[in-house]
Amino acid sequence: MRYLRRHRRFESAEPLEDPIAGVANLFDASIVFIVSMMLALFMAYNMMDLLDPHAEVTMTKKGADGQIEVVTRKGKEIKVSKVTDKKLSGEGERLGTAYRLVDGRVVYVPQSE
Repeated sequence: MRYLRRHRRFESAEPLEDPIAGVANLFDASIVFIVSMMLALFMAYNMMDLLDPHAEVTMTKKGADGQIEVVTRKGKEIKVSKVTDKKLSGEGERLGTAYRLVDGRVVYVPQSE
């Protein structure tokens, strides 16, 4: 009689583990990986000042159409200015002189009073 009973080999009282449970761990690991890659890129390009809330950062950006933009960040305030080649005129006060060096750098010398 013993041989006539159906006997299940792998039947146990414990429920099977949820197969989707490991996906949450993969998501957490991917988020950690992405954040670490972003920090590595910031460090590689010496842009850690962008993460400092008290730093003042100025960057220039040239778009695909050739338009140059100056992006300035002071604290939480971000200001974007577009550079144009238009000549301006008006009245004002002379503040100093700018010199272009041989290597291409521009040096500003304030006017002494």
